[in-house]
Amino acid sequence: MAAIVKNPFQHIVEPLDPKDPTQQFYNLSKLGDPRYDRLPFSIRVLLESAVRNCDEFLVKSSDVESILNWKQTQTQAVEVPFRPARVILQDFTGVPAVVDLAAMRDAVMKLGGDPEKINPVCPADLVIDHSIQVDFNRKSDSLHKNQDLEFDRNRERFQFLKWGSKAFRNMRIIPPGSGIVHQVNLEYLARVVFNQDGFFYPDSLVGTDSHTTMIDGLGVLGWGVGGIEAEAVMLGQPISMVLPEVVGYKLSGTPDKFITSTDIVLTVTKHLRQVGVVGKFVEFFGPGVAQLSIADRATIANMCPEYGATAAFFPVDEVSIQYLEQTGEYAEKQAYITKYLKAVAMFRDYNNVSQDPDFTRTLTDTSLVLCCCFFDSLTLLQTLKFVKRLKCHFVLLCDTQQGFKGFQMAPERHSAVVPFQFNGKEYSLSHGSVVIAAITSCTNTSNPSVMLGAGLLAKKAIECGLSVKPYIKTSLSPGSGVVTYYLKESGVMDYLSQLGFEVVGYGCMTCIGNSGPLPEQVVEAMTQGDLVAAGILSGNRNFEGRVHPNTRANYLASPPLVIAYAIAGTVRIDFESEPIAINSEGKEIFLRDIWPTRDEIQAVERTFVIPSMFKEVYEKIEKVNERWNALVAPTDKLYTWDPKSTYIKSPPFFDGLTMKLQPPQSIHDACVLLNLGDSVTTDHISPAGNIARSSSAARYLTNRGLSPRDYNSYGSRRGNDAVMARGTFANIRLFNKFLNKQAPQTIHLPTGETLDVFDAAERYQQSGVPLLVLAGKEYGSGSSRDWAAKGPFLLGIKAVVAESYERIHRSNLVGMGVIPLEYLAGDTADSLGLTGRERYTILMPEQLTPRMVVDVKLDTGKTFQVRMRFDTDVELAYFHHGGILNYMIRKMSEN
Repeated sequence: MAAIVKNPFQHIVEPLDPKDPTQQFYNLSKLGDPRYDRLPFSIRVLLESAVRNCDEFLVKSSDVESILNWKQTQTQAVEVPFRPARVILQDFTGVPAVVDLAAMRDAVMKLGGDPEKINPVCPADLVIDHSIQVDFNRKSDSLHKNQDLEFDRNRERFQFLKWGSKAFRNMRIIPPGSGIVHQVNLEYLARVVFNQDGFFYPDSLVGTDSHTTMIDGLGVLGWGVGGIEAEAVMLGQPISMVLPEVVGYKLSGTPDKFITSTDIVLTVTKHLRQVGVVGKFVEFFGPGVAQLSIADRATIANMCPEYGATAAFFPVDEVSIQYLEQTGEYAEKQAYITKYLKAVAMFRDYNNVSQDPDFTRTLTDTSLVLCCCFFDSLTLLQTLKFVKRLKCHFVLLCDTQQGFKGFQMAPERHSAVVPFQFNGKEYSLSHGSVVIAAITSCTNTSNPSVMLGAGLLAKKAIECGLSVKPYIKTSLSPGSGVVTYYLKESGVMDYLSQLGFEVVGYGCMTCIGNSGPLPEQVVEAMTQGDLVAAGILSGNRNFEGRVHPNTRANYLASPPLVIAYAIAGTVRIDFESEPIAINSEGKEIFLRDIWPTRDEIQAVERTFVIPSMFKEVYEKIEKVNERWNALVAPTDKLYTWDPKSTYIKSPPFFDGLTMKLQPPQSIHDACVLLNLGDSVTTDHISPAGNIARSSSAARYLTNRGLSPRDYNSYGSRRGNDAVMARGTFANIRLFNKFLNKQAPQTIHLPTGETLDVFDAAERYQQSGVPLLVLAGKEYGSGSSRDWAAKGPFLLGIKAVVAESYERIHRSNLVGMGVIPLEYLAGDTADSLGLTGRERYTILMPEQLTPRMVVDVKLDTGKTFQVRMRFDTDVELAYFHHGGILNYMIRKMSEN
């Protein structure tokens, strides 16, 4: 056992207020080091954590020096530890995390350790927001019906989570019906500055969701990590990270009166995507930042995964403190936050040039005087191309080869029209018809300006006599109850309801694929004409098969534009030159006729978005759900697994685990399970949506006595490894080069049979054949999803060979002991002549080093080299243990 070492920086501890010596802080200004004042503010947060947690074991004085010397070390791939102040989870990732923790307790006990050592040592908040679906819409009782159905479907999961909140210390559950995790985090959970155990220190966090970065907009440093890595952080393990470069992004100017917050966000996103900030911190500065509300900043930060940065940080300033006042924080807290941050030089005045720190590089002269624009979802991960006339772009995609960016239809089919009956009336669908219009997602519903803008547009639309066709699935799923409060108080909710945008639930809903069923008549018409129908949503992610399996063209837009496209009924419209609709009097109405100005929106916002709303909603957030309060959960410290459960099952990850480590094993004569291309997302690998009736998972559930209506979704069954293994690579939009088409299937190479991916993998495992996956660029892009690593592990996949990886997914693969291999620069599967039908042998030397190059030998006699993407010594340690959770179990069992 390591000896307890006194913190070598104890000498800079002092009281924040001399009158109260019990409330202390590490005064970084007393380091007496001129380098500190030149550090980016985001790096100062990392430094404070290192100083406060320095024990010369997990965090060393040399780590503090590395961070202080950031100007030199930022380009040297220096590894430093970071201990965030807290962890945040949502229920799709939270359930498997609690399942893992429960199984780890069992494993520690089997190894002779104390199972209660498996317990969060830093605060963990879990918000249940991913379970509710849009089963009912357009009616005033839709919210209550959807919430009742959510509880009926997920009672067992909720009961398990309630057990976890009692069995584990430092774990808080925010019940279903409260809101979206990132918005609740922004409005309620954020501390900004912790006041705990007699010490003040900056709030910081990691979360099991890519869009955790939203909190950066409030000046709280946070980013998404894999669920497996988050579990280790909860148990006290620091994150091992390469000290990042920090790109300074300067904003100037004042937004035009017709510009929405979404316009600003998407323009910044486009620019950052173009200049390249992958794996870096972005820190905003300049007088233009002071013009942005916290909601605007948070929306920019929320989109961080779309431009590839690790974090998008807005240091705390007066606007941040005003937001705390607006959201109901008491004056005493505002005072100590301000006093502490000023004392450690972390409080920002964006108009004070002398406060501007050193950056790796600076992007300057970015004006907020922007043009209104659309966001092309279909090329989201490749180019983030903004499209002024979405109509032309859609037509272009109709001619493009089928795949991630095209529909490949014959020219004569472009004008296809399919008539159908709905509610006794005749309608028709064509390519580009809007069938889903959803105001959803924390990205936009957290921002009062765009939500009130949508309400004002709805008001003007109703006053002009416009409506939305009844077959379009419209929905409004706010990120918190505060949104509904100010929409009602401002008087715009009635107009939204008249257009079909009733509140359907408080959760992620359509943005994560919980869009629910479309009307049967609509689906039949789409199928009959093989139509490319559209979904319009104010979300942040919409990969193939994510929003709804029947909507092949899905576009992101601001809430006002969601309503505009719903009224138009098609994406094949040029809002500049074509009317949005013709009213009952035969008058042409253009979008410009009903578009609210920024001044109009801000006037309503100043009047109706007030502190009392936030206080009233959040004072009762943990107790308001009566069904949650009445739910009875077990109280045992060890979970009693029910063998009949199809939701919660003890995973096999730790079966046969011993204290003895095994040396690295080479992979001999492996077969390729899947031969994939670019931009394979975590949705392709581990879908979260509905379970298809023809799938392996459906057969498993049917054999357990369930009917199709009880299947629920893959996301809701992440606590059951048997379902999730069968759901791995089960996305209907998965394009496998072996088949040369989209299907959740592959070829079992020894027999040549076409099988569901799980069934093929099972055949290989029964024969003792190890498996690989070949992939292109950006493998694992998309939402943070630990089952996109756990599932392949259970299928027997030993390694993935790809051109590049998404940051969090690579970390998740490492965390499960799956080897991420990367082609050397210039190499691809095509350039190397790989068909995927070869047998692969990967030779692992006994002594491994970070990012080392290893040989791959084929049964054809060809040899090529790849780089092992174990980027740090800590990641190598995890691999030697068979994954991060095995590492933690052995560590907890040592004593």
